[in-house]
Amino acid sequence: MSVIRHEHKPKAPTRSQVLAAGGIIDAHSHDEHQIIYAGAGVLAITTTAGTWFTPGTSAIWVPAGTVHAHRAQGHLELHMLGVPAGLNPLGTDEPTLVGVSPLLRELIIAYTHNPQDTSEERERLFHVLLDQLRASPREPIHLPTATDPRLAEVCHLLETNPADGRTLAQLGTAVAVGERTLSRLFKAEFGMTFPQWRTQLRLYNALRMLAEGKAVTTVAHHCGWSSTSAFIDVFRRAYGYTPGTHNRPT
Repeated sequence: MSVIRHEHKPKAPTRSQVLAAGGIIDAHSHDEHQIIYAGAGVLAITTTAGTWFTPGTSAIWVPAGTVHAHRAQGHLELHMLGVPAGLNPLGTDEPTLVGVSPLLRELIIAYTHNPQDTSEERERLFHVLLDQLRASPREPIHLPTATDPRLAEVCHLLETNPADGRTLAQLGTAVAVGERTLSRLFKAEFGMTFPQWRTQLRLYNALRMLAEGKAVTTVAHHCGWSSTSAFIDVFRRAYGYTPGTHNRPT
């Protein structure tokens, strides 16, 4: 999804919105920060730096001025919350995923339910929400975009087929680039090793397929895990719940 051409919106909206599977919000930016949370489904947010994806246990902090686009993976219940540019509870100017506790989830849903409410009670709710956000753990669920064409070619091979089990050396042979060079590029550009990046890619595809209602065994096979139990273990360690419970009401 391209994020080069975009619409500028001065204010970041605060509202709830439903997107059908595959639905998109075109690339845009605003002069305020924004918290974005998927109450159901999985949201993929793309910037020039890469793609972030949010299961129900995470929200994304989008700093003011960041050009971003949205895509719904499965039926999406979207909650967006604008934050004035002068407030920055996370203290970062980079898109950041944060863990969403049960309390923070309810605060976000309640605050975005009726954006026309200007009561003092709602103002207090907003400040409690920011306090909870400050205390939330950061989560590295992010697929960065490669700038080096050699690295981009390898990434494309695996993005096309996440179950591709070739080693980095074998992938390097396919694109005529040495293993050591590729290993260095993964660390230099992405700040992670090749196995770490491949796991992130597979988890992203697993979230997308689960949001579409695919069976856990099918997802495990399609995304390249050696067994369903291995997939369940990695997924549970990454998100704190099992893939079988991903689309169940909370």
